[in-house]
Amino acid sequence: MHSIATQLNETIQRENPHVFDMLSNIGKQIYFPKEGILSQSAEAKAKAKKYNATIGIALENGQPMHLKVIQDNLSAFAPKDLYEYAPPAGKPELRAAWRKKMIEEQPSLATKSFSNPIVTNALTHGLSVVADLYADNGDSVIIPDKNWENYELTFGIRRGAEMVYYPLYNDEMKFNAAGLRDAIFAQKEKGKAIIVLNFPNNPTGYTPGAEEGRQIVEVLKEGAEAGINLVVVTDDAYFGLFFEDSMTESMFANLCDLNPRILPIKVDGATKEEYVWGFRVGFITYAAPSSDLLIALEQKTLGIIRATISSGAHPSQTFVLHALTSPEFHAQKQEKFDIMKGRANRVKQLLDTGKFDDAWGYYPFNSGYFMCLKLKTVDAETLRNHLLDQYGVGTIALGQTDLRVAFSCIEEDGIDELFNLIYSGVKDLENVLAK
Repeated sequence: MHSIATQLNETIQRENPHVFDMLSNIGKQIYFPKEGILSQSAEAKAKAKKYNATIGIALENGQPMHLKVIQDNLSAFAPKDLYEYAPPAGKPELRAAWRKKMIEEQPSLATKSFSNPIVTNALTHGLSVVADLYADNGDSVIIPDKNWENYELTFGIRRGAEMVYYPLYNDEMKFNAAGLRDAIFAQKEKGKAIIVLNFPNNPTGYTPGAEEGRQIVEVLKEGAEAGINLVVVTDDAYFGLFFEDSMTESMFANLCDLNPRILPIKVDGATKEEYVWGFRVGFITYAAPSSDLLIALEQKTLGIIRATISSGAHPSQTFVLHALTSPEFHAQKQEKFDIMKGRANRVKQLLDTGKFDDAWGYYPFNSGYFMCLKLKTVDAETLRNHLLDQYGVGTIALGQTDLRVAFSCIEEDGIDELFNLIYSGVKDLENVLAK
């Protein structure tokens, strides 16, 4: 094992041996090189005032070399903020701006100890980093039965972890804290579990209320007190899109300093929050009372980034930073939030009229991009195909009964027609079945 990895492991063991036990084999071996091209280039950048012949970029006239056909379209930005490699951890100014934003939007974080956010290539990359660092073959990853299918690829296929499911809703159609508890305590013999909390939920658009949030915290605390090491990942892809009757802060804030056996990891990003899906700018943030532990975990994370993508795209980080620091940012974001809330409200108003009750019910939703219908009479995949072929309507089938509808991409004045067409599709299939 490399001496740097050994030093990092010793720090983690000293500061919190439970966190060390959470690391995967790769997580224990990985490190960020302090010697080599990056460190030598950084030293040269500070001291080589005459000629700096270290880093693999081209310079011309004192700035990064570039093509006019590209720069003409990006003339509002200096070449140094576009063409140079971004640091593996991301632009320092962007990391600081995102941390500031986190505290502004989640005031309870102001008194918590958590790391500077590290830039990832959007949220999937952030989750992949978590999987590499903490998931080994046979480790348990606990997620609800209604989930984003990429978790299975990221943790299961890539890392060989075992996916453990619990029902998202209980009999009262609230978050199923008891189901989560059962799933956690089923891992007592293993002594470790990775838990992914995704609110607002994809695919249902559900975020727990305050009391449900307290129940989640108590369940996690109970599991930790029973001797189970818990890596708790808050997938906050749709953070901020809270429309009614829900928590308005990430679970991450509630988990900081909760128990030494709980390692909170926040994965979020500009992708959905700032409506820049193609920019691929995400963040990964750790919480721990020890600054030495946070630094060591950051170095491990940078090692994974260096070993996979080296660093994220510089232009998109510059664009996001420019937006976050613009005086017009908050007003423009509020405008888009109001549009999204209007669409969600219209869906709920329409479904609550009762006109579709013979065809479907719907799972509770109060946030995010999506909602899910629970079909009563026809198969979801059959309906999905029929809607495409006969009506030119695209939806997502999940199992036999669930149909996900992304109201985020439907203008409010098109929502009534959309659900009327889905209803027509159900009736078409019912007529076929009746013959």
